[in-house]
Amino acid sequence: MKKIFFAISVALIFVSLAHAQIPITTLVQIAKAEDARRYDKTLDDLMANPNAAVRSRAALAAGRIGDEKSISVLTTLLESDQSEPVRSMAAFAIGEVESVKGADAILKTLKDSKTPDSVRARAVEAAGKIAAANAKTEKARALGDAILNTLQTEGQRGAAQNRDVVLLGITAALRAKPIQTGSVVAKFLTSGDPRIRSDAANTLARVRAKNASAALRAMLVSDNDAVARSNAANALGAAEDKDAFNILLTAAADDTDSRVRVSAIRSLGRLKDVKAAGKLLDRGEKLVADYKRSKFTNPVEKNELIEIATVLGRLLALSGDASAVKFLGELALLDDGRSAEISVARMRVLPGDFDNSKRKSMTWRELSTGAEVVAELATIDPKTDEVKKMKAEAPDLLKAALEVFSEPGAGDDKLSVYAMPDYLQAYAKFKPADLSEVLRANLEQKDVQIRATAAGLLAEQPASKETVEALRIAFTKSLFSDNDYNDAQLAILDALFKLDKQVSVGALIFALNASDYLVRKKAFELSNDKDLQKEFPNILKYREEAMSKRKDQVLPYTRVSGSKLGQLLNTEANYRRAVSRKNGSVKAVLATEKGAFTIIFSPEEAPLTVDNFIKLARSGYFNGLEVHRVVPNFVMQDGDPRGDGIGGPGWSIRCEVNMLPYDRGAVGMALSGKDTGGSQWFVTHAPQPHLDGGYTVFGHVNETDMKVVDSIVRGDKILTVKIVEGILPRKGAKSTK
Repeated sequence: MKKIFFAISVALIFVSLAHAQIPITTLVQIAKAEDARRYDKTLDDLMANPNAAVRSRAALAAGRIGDEKSISVLTTLLESDQSEPVRSMAAFAIGEVESVKGADAILKTLKDSKTPDSVRARAVEAAGKIAAANAKTEKARALGDAILNTLQTEGQRGAAQNRDVVLLGITAALRAKPIQTGSVVAKFLTSGDPRIRSDAANTLARVRAKNASAALRAMLVSDNDAVARSNAANALGAAEDKDAFNILLTAAADDTDSRVRVSAIRSLGRLKDVKAAGKLLDRGEKLVADYKRSKFTNPVEKNELIEIATVLGRLLALSGDASAVKFLGELALLDDGRSAEISVARMRVLPGDFDNSKRKSMTWRELSTGAEVVAELATIDPKTDEVKKMKAEAPDLLKAALEVFSEPGAGDDKLSVYAMPDYLQAYAKFKPADLSEVLRANLEQKDVQIRATAAGLLAEQPASKETVEALRIAFTKSLFSDNDYNDAQLAILDALFKLDKQVSVGALIFALNASDYLVRKKAFELSNDKDLQKEFPNILKYREEAMSKRKDQVLPYTRVSGSKLGQLLNTEANYRRAVSRKNGSVKAVLATEKGAFTIIFSPEEAPLTVDNFIKLARSGYFNGLEVHRVVPNFVMQDGDPRGDGIGGPGWSIRCEVNMLPYDRGAVGMALSGKDTGGSQWFVTHAPQPHLDGGYTVFGHVNETDMKVVDSIVRGDKILTVKIVEGILPRKGAKSTK
């Protein structure tokens, strides 16, 4: 034991010294390059630096930036650097670039029996990322085979197998999805390591493997690890294993861990066996009794109740089951219309109106719930004249609501504005004859999300001159008027390109010169289409001109743009402050109605992300914000000032993906695409290996405080966030921001 402790201590000291060996000026230099998404000679030189810590950090920067020009230098580091940590980081970085040009180096590394385990682990991880990003290529198939060969080799090593190689290999198989994934990964279900068993079950669930049901049933019944049992339950549902019905039903009602119960409930919904309804109703009624006794507005029982309601809606669709109708109706009133899933489930069981006169309030969420409930009629095959009549009248009801919402003055009302996207989506489900006309009209709305939704729906409609012209005009307007959000610009560009590439050329040329890096990035991606370039060769000239002006990078903020989106906002002092912080030296204490929990930041891995969070917190940005998303056994998410999932601070930050894993309690940045982070963040309830290397981990919550996070329900609020630098004070002691 002493030897093990000594080895760990030495390793920790080495890591600490490695970071300390990098001068602050060099860290600032690297942070600036990452922030600008600029790959040039600066990073090339740093990757040739005599200091291994500098080479490793520069390699990570190259991976984050993602320019495939870095592949040759990263390959040299991977194949010949004298430092094993540098080689590991080079492999990780090649995976982050995701270019098929990096495939040969990764394949060579995996085939070499002399490759150290730490390097092999990151190489197999990279193989999964490259294969997923280039799925239709021959290299993707070769990478998939290499992943499975690596896993089989490790499996044959027995107790001598390397844990990191196995774990990263299992997730790589999930990403690459080679044909034999199920049979190879299933062998790890009997591992003595609960995390390996858990990750294996997670991959089997996500690839919907049907070859491991017996082992998964055994895990669900007897595994002593809750996450392993939970993932086994998910995998059984994904495999639609009818023989697992009884043990899933027992787990759904009786397992001591809510994560297992939730997974089992979801899987019962996939099995579609109506015999589960009675026991789920019994469980639901017990939870409702606890819900009513709770002192909280949003009791923790709601998370599980939403899952039960959703499954009952599927199992008892159009049955009119009296017990379910009563239960769901009572639950909807108890919830006060905040959770659409409950009312939608009630509509599935018995289509029709139900008494909402006892509702406590009218919010935009309740309006949105109404839209989702009506939209459910579009999926129902009517069995009675009454339901046929309701389905026939639904489009007119939705259109009437849209017209009311669009009346002068209504556009400034949060109640209608935030609900309108759901009404547009609901109306589209019925495929009315005037859908394109209605959507075109909503391209003129003031709210960015309404316009983004309309554009996204128009992209799925047949192309017409009227639609293409409306999109072209809407893009020009949004380019000059949308200062806080770019959702409409991006959605309109996608729609234009899909419906009429010829007309999209003009918009793409404008977009290549937009002030927002993310809009320019979208334009570069779309204009790289070979068919477009063949038909309109002039687009190449505009691309080259934009690149000569560094438009493919993030450029410094200018007031004339009228927006802070996709621009460099950090000053020299900001960079220096951010990179000077050490892991654990700064924390955020978040107060909720259900108690406080602490985020311990990791600024050495994500300095600018941590700095951004701290600046927002110190401004009071997070205080009072609703937790807008909770997915049990997955994440709790906050940081949206709108509360509808698209809100942000009016600027975006770049991803700082790193090697920190998404274990239970990991804190990450929510994204709608690479480099789209702003203010939304999340905490994971359980390990989520498929998020590793895709989302920035910038902190963690310890197991004690995770009990508070586990109790949080959608609609709860983060009351205050206090930043504490240095040692966290004892309970009861005063702290300052």
